[in-house]
Amino acid sequence: MTELQPKIRVRDLHKAFGEKVVLDGLDLDVGVGESVVVIGGSGTGKSVLLKNILGLMRPDSGSIQIDGEEVAGIDANVRGEIGRKFGMLFQGGALFDSLPVWENVAFGLLSLKKANRVQAQEIAVAKLAQVGLGPDVSTLFPAELSGGMQKRVSLARAIAADPEIIFFDEPTTGLDPIMADVINDLIVKTTREMGATALSITHDMASARKIAHRIAMLYQGRIIWAGPVEDIDASGDDVLDRNDEQPIVSLEVDGNAVLGVEQHAIVPLDRIVVVVVDLGADRDDPSGERGDLDLVGEVDPDLRHLLVLVLADEHALTDRLDGLER
Repeated sequence: MTELQPKIRVRDLHKAFGEKVVLDGLDLDVGVGESVVVIGGSGTGKSVLLKNILGLMRPDSGSIQIDGEEVAGIDANVRGEIGRKFGMLFQGGALFDSLPVWENVAFGLLSLKKANRVQAQEIAVAKLAQVGLGPDVSTLFPAELSGGMQKRVSLARAIAADPEIIFFDEPTTGLDPIMADVINDLIVKTTREMGATALSITHDMASARKIAHRIAMLYQGRIIWAGPVEDIDASGDDVLDRNDEQPIVSLEVDGNAVLGVEQHAIVPLDRIVVVVVDLGADRDDPSGERGDLDLVGEVDPDLRHLLVLVLADEHALTDRLDGLER
């Protein structure tokens, strides 16, 4: 991280809802031009942290500084000026169904009167091009777009006003693994091109590894570990190591992984095989009735049968699925 003044500086941040303490003395720095991803389990306060920085919530106590200026609890008019530095990609996209794509992208420009409609449409088309969408998409409505295209439009809107800081709230939620990787690449590309600072929250460790310079782990209201992406596997933190374990199923066919976190392929429907796996009485016993199925990550202890959609050639699977119930 740069030794210069952080773009975002959070100190001793507290936020509770009744007796439920969500943020409990949280500290976090995000450097100029840096991409930081905050990870953590559901309900740990990632979204609350983001909303406090954005000014959508007021912290109970603590300091939030943007470019060295205190913004926690400031007047709404001053907050509005600070907010002009921000761009935001919402978890669900948050596109307006009644507006065409270009007006969604240019919504902030039009509402703040930064451009007239002709100028705003030109800017919107240019920003859509940055995220890989052609001008023909600009006149469509959100309902006419796929989930991946909607996410691209949301990203185009987030960068429409050339913000200094971009916030990403679960940017790959709801996307298939291939499209999620496309969005991750676009996030890296656009933030680098703009020289923007990025703060993201996600459950997706593959996304975090791809888009972050540094990762910060939020647990019990505090950042318990923060460091470069390349250091995460050697963090030595038990909580972080548990969070980094992907609850997925991996299957190898002839020594090649065909289903897993980082192995994805587009295959014809006639190559999808449905397998029901009997996990057996003792799932931790490597000699159990599992054939060559390798379970990776956490599996519900009450689960006995597992339904798996395997992307593979069914003929190649024949000899590898002995012992499994079909």
